[in-house]
Parts: sequence; C-alpha cells; structure tokens
Amino acid sequence: MMSALSPVQQILERCQTLFDDLHFNAVKEWKAAVPGRKAIGYMPVYVPREIIHAAGMLPVGILGGGDQLEVIQGDAYYQSYICRIPRSTIEMGLTGRLDCLEGMLFPSICDVIRNLSGMWQILFKDKYVRYIDVPQNYEDEIGGKFYIEEMQILREDLARLSGKPITDDALNASIAVYNENRAALRELYAYRAAKPWQAPTSEVYLLQRAGMILPPEEHTRLVRDYIVATDAVTRPKRDNARVVINGTFCEQPPLTLIKSIEMAGCYVVDDDFMLVGRWLLDHVPADGNPLQELSKAFLHRSATTAAKYDTTREQKGVFLMKQVKTMGAEGVIFAAPSFCDPALLERPMLQDVLTQHKIPHTAFKYAENTGQMAPIREQAGTFADSIKLWNAA
Repeated sequence: MMSALSPVQQILERCQTLFDDLHFNAVKEWKAAVPGRKAIGYMPVYVPREIIHAAGMLPVGILGGGDQLEVIQGDAYYQSYICRIPRSTIEMGLTGRLDCLEGMLFPSICDVIRNLSGMWQILFKDKYVRYIDVPQNYEDEIGGKFYIEEMQILREDLARLSGKPITDDALNASIAVYNENRAALRELYAYRAAKPWQAPTSEVYLLQRAGMILPPEEHTRLVRDYIVATDAVTRPKRDNARVVINGTFCEQPPLTLIKSIEMAGCYVVDDDFMLVGRWLLDHVPADGNPLQELSKAFLHRSATTAAKYDTTREQKGVFLMKQVKTMGAEGVIFAAPSFCDPALLERPMLQDVLTQHKIPHTAFKYAENTGQMAPIREQAGTFADSIKLWNAA
C-alpha cells in the first residue's frame, strides 16, 4: 500500500504538474470556471501585472518551451545566433498551445523580444499584442511621466478588451494583492537564505514557476504553506558553498541544471529567477494614485539587472554585491543563456566588481533545452570545493 504524500510533496507535485504542462490546462480551467474570463500572457522580465489583474484577467507568464518542446517551426523565424526562448515561444504559438490567451505583452528586455512582439502581431492578428516600453530616464517628471502614460495605454486597452473600465479602486486592490505576493516571496527567499537545506532551490524555483500560472492570491497561500510544511520536516544539512546565481532572468535554465548545481555542493541563497514577482522591492502604497505609485516603485525601488537600463556605469555591481552580503553568499555563479546580449555584455563589468571585492566567481552558458549536465556539475563542484579551500586557508 502506497503511503500518502507529505504536505511538502503535495505542494511540489502540484507545482511540477504546472511546470510540465505546456498546454496551460490550469489557465483553461480558470477561464472555464467563469464564462467570459480572459487571460493575458507576458514574457519575462517585468510587466505591471496589477493592471491585468485589475481588469479581472489572469496574468500568465510565458517562459519558453524549456527542454520538453522540440522546436521545428520556430527555427524558421530566427537566425542561428539568437537565443532559444523566442523560437520555442513562436513554436508554442504556432502549435496552438497559447490559444487560451487573449493577448501577449512583450516587455523591454532586448531587441530580440522587441522583434518578437512585431512578429506576434503579424502571426496572430486576432490577439491583443503590446510592447511594454519602460523608462530610460529615472526622474519622476521625465521617465516617470512616460511610464505612467505607457501604463495608461495598457489600462485603456485592457478595459476595452474586458468591456468595462479599470478603476483606481480596482488597481489599488490589485496592488494590495501583489504587495502580499511579493511579501510572501521575500519570506521564502529569507527562509532559504537562513536554511538553504530546508528549501532547496529546485523546489523554490518550482514554487516561483507556479506563480506564473496561478492567480496571485492562490500563489501567495501556496508559498506560505510551503514554508510552514518544509520547516516542519528536518532535512539533512551539508557543508555546501553558499552562492548567488546571476544571468537567468529571461530564458530559463532547465530544472536539471538547477539540481545539478545543488548536487555539486552549492546552496543557492539568491538568484534572478522570475523577477516579475520580485522586481518591485518593497510595499507599493495601495491608497494613492495607482499608476503614479507603480511608476515611483519602478523608478526608485526596483531590482537591478542587465535588462534594465542603468544610467550610471559606476553603479554596476552594487545590487549584486548587496545580494552577496545580505544573503551571506560565498561566491557567484554567472549562468547566462547562449547569445543573451544583456547578460553576456554585463557579465565582465560584474566580474570586475567581484574581483575587486575578492568574491569568488565562475561562469558558464546554457540553453533552455540544455541536455548534458555533467560538465556544468563538474564546474560547479570544482567551484564549491575551491570556495571551501579558500575559506579554510
């Protein structure tokens, strides 16, 4: 007789099912529960999901096909020197896997995603498509005004699509919902940094991926349920190296890659996975002008990555160094997708900062369908061993 699954296993099994389902059945079920519901897809790294939620729609993270999808048609649309995520996203669109979405948002990540938004308009003329541009200037009266105008266009577009206006009250209510979701994710990250053996990153990653599909209220409960459930079970503690992973903000690493890094003797204590859920770093006031408050949070209290325009070269590495120090990391692993211009162009500047501060680091590239993990595991294992040797010396 099979034993019942533990609470942690139940949560992870649900997350794994969502992760594996490239037909988005959970989205279809959510829509079917109430006739007339709509879903809007978005690419990484960040979009103001509060506006989608306030329209009564489900925001759905589209993160490529991973290592489960054979790309056949998608390769015809992009050159060989372009990263894989646009190819597999096109493949999912052309094979009907994204038919459950009424629209797609393409945030300002890089030229490839900008071009993908135009391609989407051509291929899927019956869908709403919007390129989400963000400020390149961080003054409230310039970049802030521009971003508010961009969000207002999205607000009006989604109101037309839903058939009803999106009020300030609805936006503030959605901001409050996402404040709670971000708070839960901060709790999860703080818990993992304190007890990385209790919250393996392969599990934390699956939890975050679930947040790309589930309504935010449901995801918040799931994250907090996981923290309680895993803390109730004692797991073995190992003398692993504490590392930060950097460069994984767009095209996603295979789950086996994350597991390989862990098996090599690394505890991941911070990362840049699923930044859309952690982009805004603190509480956004939910009782003021909602678009103005979202704009201020973006300009002044948001994460720093290679996909975000930085006006001051001198500030390069400050956010990464804060991650290292705050989370008690001993080293950094740069893991960037092949041909990812933002991550690969920024990497040397970040490495220089780490070298100046004598922070160990190593680097490799991957693709979302990377199959051979032995070299990565060996490299990560050697890196973890060297950190322990340096610390002991």
